[in-house]
Amino acid sequence: MRPETRIKWLFLDLNSYFASVEQQDNPALRGKPVAVVPMETDYTCAIAASYEAKFYGVKTGTQVREAKRLCPGLKCVLARHDAYVRYHHRILEEVVRHTPIDKVWSIDELSSRLPPGKRNREAATRVAANIKEGIWKNVGEAINCSIGVASNSLLAKIAGEMQKPDGLVILEPSSLPGPLLDLKLTDLPGINVNMEMRLKKARVTTVEKLWNIAPKHARAIWGSVAGERFWYLLHGYDIPDQQTSRSSIGHSRVLDPELRRPDMAFHVARRLTVKAAGRLRHQDFYATRFHLSVRGEEQRWAGEARLSPSQDNFSFLKSLEELWGAMTEDLRPRRLKKLSVTLYGLCRREEITPDLFDTASASYQKISQRNEKLSKAMDMLNEKYGAETIRLGISPKTGAGFVGTKIAFSRVPDMSEFQN
Repeated sequence: MRPETRIKWLFLDLNSYFASVEQQDNPALRGKPVAVVPMETDYTCAIAASYEAKFYGVKTGTQVREAKRLCPGLKCVLARHDAYVRYHHRILEEVVRHTPIDKVWSIDELSSRLPPGKRNREAATRVAANIKEGIWKNVGEAINCSIGVASNSLLAKIAGEMQKPDGLVILEPSSLPGPLLDLKLTDLPGINVNMEMRLKKARVTTVEKLWNIAPKHARAIWGSVAGERFWYLLHGYDIPDQQTSRSSIGHSRVLDPELRRPDMAFHVARRLTVKAAGRLRHQDFYATRFHLSVRGEEQRWAGEARLSPSQDNFSFLKSLEELWGAMTEDLRPRRLKKLSVTLYGLCRREEITPDLFDTASASYQKISQRNEKLSKAMDMLNEKYGAETIRLGISPKTGAGFVGTKIAFSRVPDMSEFQN
């Protein structure tokens, strides 16, 4: 195995994506400092910031109250995850007009293995320029991206981070490690503060020192083969992505102030549970564990229930009711701030061994099959006639308009998930 000698990958990173979409949809926000927030309160945190806001020190995770102090003219906009997903699909449609998409990493990142005829600086520059122009013309003039090109997707991502916003950096294999040596360790994807501390304990304090260690040494520092894999990618080897399997499906919600009473919070928890179960069925999984996590004003609580392999709404709602009762007895909360429900122990129907079903009575099996059919029928009706045509219990209203549906780092929700 040898490192690549030609550029091969293009990595696209949308700049301040959520804030850019807001500026695109509302021209009055263009050129203004904007923070995208999950709810209308000074005690939440910004989930995105425009470059104009970043200039004042506002960034993702900054408390809104502090952000307004740093930037008195800050415009706070309630997050619209459905809009970001719609624009995401429009951007994908534009990108594939110019180069194939190999992997969508997140709502605002994707990579492309360039066709053989475009693996040179001139052709790659032309592809990048066409993508940028296509997004401006066909998606939105307020939406910018930075593009990196290199011999593998990791180096292309690093290149894309070197020049923001609206940048284009091409890392030729022959130039390595030169441009990398100006970076900090934490500028490299996958090296967070904790990993930086681990590297420094091993006397690896700079990118240059990381470059010069042996691959087996990197494996020892990481404590797994991931370190060796990182070393090879950093040195320009093009290693296929590792296949991963889904281990959980869940939803969480920071509660709006008017939904923090335990009785109102329970309705939110029910809705999160039904949405998670719907995703489970959509992906044709069964789950064997249900986890509930609750955070109060000064308290935290977590509990888990085990159940036979299930995918219907009613099995998980029963587990929720049992855990909720235990939580309220333990905490006796007056107000709750955040809820999370997670389905673990995922498996396919063909992976369920018969003896697991044999432990249940015939009457139990009859009820289980009925609940599964009923849950699927509800899915079909809601898909055909509109979200919430049939629902279980009260659907609480939130400022953002959706309960549970939000964009996670590596997951882009289906548009069908955006329902009250």
